[in-house]
Amino acid sequence: MSITNLSLNDTVDRRLEQVKKQFNHLRQDGLAAGGLVILAGFFFLGVFGPMLAPHSPVNYQVTNAQGEILRLSPPSTAAPLGTTSFGQDVLSQFLVGARPTLIVGLLGGVGTAVLGFLVGLTSGYFGGYVDEILMRFTDLTYSLPLLPMALLILTFVEPNIFLITLIIMLFLWKIPARVVRSEVLTVKERTFVKSARASGASNLRTMFVHVAPNVLSIGVLYTAYGIAWSIAVQASLAFLGFGDPTTTSWGMMLRAVFTSGAIRDAWWWVLPPAFGIASVTTAVFLVGRSYEEITNPEIQNQ
Repeated sequence: MSITNLSLNDTVDRRLEQVKKQFNHLRQDGLAAGGLVILAGFFFLGVFGPMLAPHSPVNYQVTNAQGEILRLSPPSTAAPLGTTSFGQDVLSQFLVGARPTLIVGLLGGVGTAVLGFLVGLTSGYFGGYVDEILMRFTDLTYSLPLLPMALLILTFVEPNIFLITLIIMLFLWKIPARVVRSEVLTVKERTFVKSARASGASNLRTMFVHVAPNVLSIGVLYTAYGIAWSIAVQASLAFLGFGDPTTTSWGMMLRAVFTSGAIRDAWWWVLPPAFGIASVTTAVFLVGRSYEEITNPEIQNQ
């Protein structure tokens, strides 16, 4: 086996051991462990929710024994989570609505972290005019508020979950970019990075093989936060009437109960999507907070 392969195997082994230690840390933290359970449940609903839904979230209407549509009916055996103002099953809408929420959350969170990580890595490593250009562009994005700009864009384009995800990515990458850049500025001055340069390694190899792995934990942390931000933004846009009209999401459920005028009375229609959004975003931040103790040990005792 060549020296290169041995080195690669050692690196993989170290990374796996690091991942194992990080997972054990999260598992031993009660709040983070609870957050992981909630996120696992959310992922399950996002994947299998539409298959578990007893009825169509839009086309089916719950009726009583006399064939009358049960409008704004509280929870019952016919509808365990009650019905909407049109007689639709809230449980079915909740289960189906988990998938678009999961898609936007995952794609938005991962996309935000990856884009911000690459910008911060490039800016911090090369410095000079590259750093100046990228950071001034980052400053420009800070001056553009997300929700107003998203509303402006979606006014002229028909919303869909992938367009909404793209908008979220384009406006939230700035946050991880600055943090990653600050870490890269420190890492690139370490001895092993200077040794890699001296041995003739290219900039790309040095940046991605020697620098990037040492700031990767920051990218993982902001992936978690990005998921929560993406879900919150999607729900906000849907509540304001700029969600994907072709899908049933938790944000669209809140929009529907608000426009029906029953938001103060139909608690069974409000609580499921509101609790779903709140529990998932809270769970992500609990896990992220615990993971941050790994990336920043100074906060462990605070």
